[in-house]
Amino acid sequence: MSAPAANEITARAVWFVAPYQVEIREAPPAALRPGELLVRTEFSGISAGTELLAYRGQLDPRVPRDETLTVLGGTFAYPFTYGYSVVGTVEASRCDVGEGARVFAFAPHQDRLVVSGADVVPIAGADARAATLFPLVETALQVTLDAGVRYAEVVVVLGLGPVGILTSMLLARSGATVVASDPKPWRRQLAQRCGIAAIEPEALSEAASTVTGNRGVDVLVEASGNPAALAGSLDVLAHEGVAVVASWYGSKPVTLPLGAAFHRRRLEIRSSQVSTVGGRARRWDRRRRRDAARGLLDALPLSALASHSFPFERAADAYATLDREDEGVVHAALAYA
Repeated sequence: MSAPAANEITARAVWFVAPYQVEIREAPPAALRPGELLVRTEFSGISAGTELLAYRGQLDPRVPRDETLTVLGGTFAYPFTYGYSVVGTVEASRCDVGEGARVFAFAPHQDRLVVSGADVVPIAGADARAATLFPLVETALQVTLDAGVRYAEVVVVLGLGPVGILTSMLLARSGATVVASDPKPWRRQLAQRCGIAAIEPEALSEAASTVTGNRGVDVLVEASGNPAALAGSLDVLAHEGVAVVASWYGSKPVTLPLGAAFHRRRLEIRSSQVSTVGGRARRWDRRRRRDAARGLLDALPLSALASHSFPFERAADAYATLDREDEGVVHAALAYA
């Protein structure tokens, strides 16, 4: 990499260099332009969904890293930087966000970064570590919008990682009766402390029958990241029930039983993805959704989910810990001195 010019800003970033291998390297130098600001990072959150797929090499290298965020151009071909959950303090500004403000930015893991003022969310008063869950809150809000539940409808949520727990809480706030499931006892216990009815997968069918009087549940949300989870749970849906797939499986194949029961009950399977709002939420746009997610930072028990922090220099340990799915690890973040 060539030496930066005098007016360019240098930084260090986490680079994905091969499957199961990340390194701290210099980031490409950047200059501060009109409409942009320089942020010194305090924490950056790690996604246990998309980022672990990138870490494990389970993403098509031809797929764009993101088609909506200006700082995430290029593809998932190694080596690349990634991440979209930075919380930090504005060091210099050439936009209407003042110096010294604490902001959230959709940007890679990096100790200093230049970002567009349009890509940050002011978070004055929010806890910096808990605020790294902002994109997961926004994702859970989008899943809730895509589910389109009505008051007193019954929803099953598969998977009690951060997105599953957050989605369960928002669905319950929307008036739904929520039954959630996860094979890990400690995840179920955490969900229960957050007010969510959580059971083991083996008990799901009986619980769904009990809570609906054998009618079947209205909506199923798949948030486990397990390609086999949806196939084993479609039978809990009622006639014309809807399965919302929040998981991104990357290159992992998914097999579904789409035979007689699926067709005769007229079941629907739809995807939920946070990059767009979707036509079903007709009165919502990205700005309204982002503003609502910002308000939820202060309303949800995010500190209970912000379980682990690792020094920036130990990024490799953070990813290895998430990959092992160590007990008690709900959400990990990198901390910058």
